[in-house]
Amino acid sequence: MENKLIPFLVMSMIFGVILCGTTPAQNKPKIAVFAGSNATVQNSVPLVSSNKARAQHGLPLRTHPDGSPERFDHLVPQRLAAPVEVLIEQFSGHPLEGDVAELYGPPDGYVDFNGMFHTTRQNPEDKPVYRVTLQPEDGLYLLPYMALQADGTAWDGTCAFPNSPFEKCRQTFFPDPSRLFEEIDRGLGGKSGGGTANLLSSKADFDFFRALPSGGYTKGLSHTDRTDVGSGGIEPETVGEDFFPYAPYRKDPRMEDLAKVTNTVQKALNTGAYVGAIWLESSYNVAGTTYWLNLLIDTELPISGNSSQRPHGIVSNDGDRNIIDSVDYILSRIWADEEGKDAIGAVMLAAQQIFTAREVEKEDARPGGYRATGGHGGILGTIGPPATLWFQPTSLHTWKSALNLTRLPSTVQGVRKIDGQIRNVEVRIKDREGFLLGDAIPKVTMVRYNRYVKDNALAKAEEEVEVSARIEKNLRDRPLSGFVAEGMGGRVHEPLEAALDIAALSGMAVVRVARGDEWTMVRPNPSNLTVEGNNLTPLKARLLLMAALMKFGSPPVAADPRNPTPAEKKAVQDKMNQYQEVFNTH
Repeated sequence: MENKLIPFLVMSMIFGVILCGTTPAQNKPKIAVFAGSNATVQNSVPLVSSNKARAQHGLPLRTHPDGSPERFDHLVPQRLAAPVEVLIEQFSGHPLEGDVAELYGPPDGYVDFNGMFHTTRQNPEDKPVYRVTLQPEDGLYLLPYMALQADGTAWDGTCAFPNSPFEKCRQTFFPDPSRLFEEIDRGLGGKSGGGTANLLSSKADFDFFRALPSGGYTKGLSHTDRTDVGSGGIEPETVGEDFFPYAPYRKDPRMEDLAKVTNTVQKALNTGAYVGAIWLESSYNVAGTTYWLNLLIDTELPISGNSSQRPHGIVSNDGDRNIIDSVDYILSRIWADEEGKDAIGAVMLAAQQIFTAREVEKEDARPGGYRATGGHGGILGTIGPPATLWFQPTSLHTWKSALNLTRLPSTVQGVRKIDGQIRNVEVRIKDREGFLLGDAIPKVTMVRYNRYVKDNALAKAEEEVEVSARIEKNLRDRPLSGFVAEGMGGRVHEPLEAALDIAALSGMAVVRVARGDEWTMVRPNPSNLTVEGNNLTPLKARLLLMAALMKFGSPPVAADPRNPTPAEKKAVQDKMNQYQEVFNTH
């Protein structure tokens, strides 16, 4: 089962053959593309049986709501199994082609009333046509979807019937981005402004990695089934363990999967084969993972995050455009400093805007529904044409980051409760090759200030039963852990304040930020036991705290966290100063 953890690589030369029927140029730049979880940008519309299939098998046809037959049969990108000759009516590409017929050369022939082809016109009513042979190697063509269910009924959605179990459903998420890139390159979702296709392969070659894919091979995949999966093929995969869709049943990734993401991206970029990287994930989570890559990945190359608010193939899908813009951004080199290193850090491209990974979040479920957070900018420029940067961030990132994989220690001190006492334990962060271990990812929990929640006038930590329970569970199961407190300007109600102080004195780092709907700057306060998150959103502060815990380890523990001495408080404050420096600069 070890093959499950190997990044799924589709070699760019094979990709070029599939798309164009030719070997790509050897001097073309190459970009690494990583598949993330729950990714609408890698999702597609359901495959629905066409009316041609229904008519062929005597099934009821699809109709409009008023009962009338559908005007057109829908088409699905599919491959030809053998060459086929097609006759295309002249002047059918645009309503006004025939208006300038004198500008056109002669057709290849004519089709008469009976559908027979002739090289010369037989009657005035004969249609002029072009004759072309379509080859399987041409790639995908839009064709009627002829498949039916095993019981002979038509497919009307993703699953065999409403509320089907997962095993009775087909997957709509691509197992890796290669099919998505092929369809974009084929021009099936739209063409260039000049009317041509190959919007991706004309610019770069691509390798595809299944870092944390949204779709998977539940039956496995032999290396003989595809030429691009490696000699070992792919073992049968389990939803929720090896791939993570949100439909027909949602499965979210686990803490350990964040280590897999980090290692997959770092190993690929370590090869020196690429000029940049693209990360594809769900529109709700892509900003967070891109920021994590901004903190952890030690690279001088650009990283661009992409998402989509609508599935691939749907009207006005925005994901395809975002991917094309990421390729243009990487190749533009506007991100490079005088030495050719990335001066910007990881970005997210959406709606032709270039956001810093630190300051972007989704605010609305629509194309372009991202905003710059923190109240101090975050949109660096536009993707053009041409690609333009107006600002450069000062926060540390990727190769400059104090938290990148190279600079993380191999071990840090964590805490556990052993025989009723909180004790320091060694936590291994990286393996012998210097990559993250899955069980090293810290557990960071978010809590929030609320109005009118105190039981009474007393400010007792015991009121915060959820925090108390989490502290105990962390001490039992998670040697590296912490809390992010969303407050009113960073301040929380008194019982929560007391509970978080106990957490800090129990070896758990605590960060204060403004609530997600506020842009208040939470400034450092050396007199408390917490870190202040400046203008970070709660979600970004959580990721930064997770990375910082792997850098600095747990705060020192008080003998009695409910009754600490001044010296014990001072020890926690001194440790938090290390954290604060990172929060001030990343």
